[in-house]
Amino acid sequence: MDDLDHRLIAKLRHDARAPVASLAQALGVSRGTITNRMARLERDGVIVGYTVRLRPDATPDEIRAWTSLAVKGNQHSVIRALLGEPGVAELHDTNGRWDLVAELRVGDLAELSKVLERIRKIPGISNSETSVHLQTFRG
Repeated sequence: MDDLDHRLIAKLRHDARAPVASLAQALGVSRGTITNRMARLERDGVIVGYTVRLRPDATPDEIRAWTSLAVKGNQHSVIRALLGEPGVAELHDTNGRWDLVAELRVGDLAELSKVLERIRKIPGISNSETSVHLQTFRG
């Protein structure tokens, strides 16, 4: 992946429904270039789907979890892979025992299991620990 791929992915993260013409104009390339890049990123498994972001309270039945990850080797490649995972809502660099913490949002436990399986297969992830969000208390 080159700089254009990364900038394209950043635009799609902001608005996955952005028209190809708008993406091309914003990135200073032709529509054909964007179409070809998106097709290649999808074919190579970099883009695995498109999603919608919702207000946290808009999906009360959604399952939320946090997975703490230990990384060996190139953390940047692990971060890129995680940001391409549809189940990862947020990703945080941290200190202490774990290198990264990912907030996961899924529809059910079967989907959570699939997301965790995909995450554990990412080269460079050496260990993980996941906690499921059960309840939020506000004072």
